[in-house]
Amino acid sequence: MQKKKINIAVDGFSSCGKSTIAKGLAKELGYTYIDSGAMYRAMALYAIQHGLINDSEIDETALQKHISEIKISFKNNSNGGQDTYLNGENVENEIRTLKVANGASRISTLGFVRKALVHQQQEMGKEKGVVMDGRDIGTVVFPDAEMKLFLTSSPEIRAQRRYQEMILKGEGALYEDVLANVIERDQRDSTRAESPLLKADDAIELDNSETGIEEQLNWALQMFNKITS
Repeated sequence: MQKKKINIAVDGFSSCGKSTIAKGLAKELGYTYIDSGAMYRAMALYAIQHGLINDSEIDETALQKHISEIKISFKNNSNGGQDTYLNGENVENEIRTLKVANGASRISTLGFVRKALVHQQQEMGKEKGVVMDGRDIGTVVFPDAEMKLFLTSSPEIRAQRRYQEMILKGEGALYEDVLANVIERDQRDSTRAESPLLKADDAIELDNSETGIEEQLNWALQMFNKITS
């Protein structure tokens, strides 16, 4: 007998491997994966491309005026993964830079941006069978999700992981800069007025500082089986 589909929320700090676990769960369960972080990165990329954000400020009035024109979608690629599209253009590589990541963290503090994207995300989850990762999925986007995970690890380990990813992609970076960015994002995400990073009361927490990807996925699948049994 096929198990009833549920929604799964994966939250936690930046560079904690949330997307890796979420993608792994979606693949194993045959669920749909929605990368909420990629949606905010795409929004930030749009703002950068149109001169609506710089190092010191965001043109909120202009961004709000154009937000209805910003369409974000996902499509499977030939490698078995999925790419992010901004108004029909594949921007998967462009949204993974440190500049866009920082812009996404800043832009995600704007209430009207979060409202627009949360609406899109909630529409995607109405049919169940969705895995979504971010920072407020279990508290804001899917507060009624049947399974909620919260991932954490030390800033130093998260910065090292992110640094290694950037080096493998051929991006020039200094570990110290990446660590500073991780710490800054933690502070901003945890203290923002709009939907701050919080662990949901009913979320299951995992500190994955010393836990490999396969071990984490097996643990998450065990939690899924307990909840759906």
